[in-house]
Amino acid sequence: MKQVSFENFAFLGCTYVIIMIGFCLIFLLLEMKGMNVIIDASSTEDDSWNQRLTSSLYLSAITLFSVGYGDVVPIGIGRLLVMVEALLGYTIPAAFVVRTFFDNDPPKNK
Repeated sequence: MKQVSFENFAFLGCTYVIIMIGFCLIFLLLEMKGMNVIIDASSTEDDSWNQRLTSSLYLSAITLFSVGYGDVVPIGIGRLLVMVEALLGYTIPAAFVVRTFFDNDPPKNK
């Protein structure tokens, strides 16, 4: 049986971080272009760039790791983006298990 290694966990962690930051930047870019993709319950009309960044990062993280809390809600094209991100968040652990326990090399007969 193949052992779970630190490298596999590091790879999994890096994969999650890259996906989370990538979707955060997509949300932020769309917001900066004037498209409304996020409704944040705690935001105001004059949100700073830092507030938009943190709302985008929070939405990305909470979507990737769970189903969301409801305080930051996607709208418009943002709904499609969070569906794709949630799908990735749910399939990555399965891919991790498959990668961990199944080798590409067939067993050697002696």
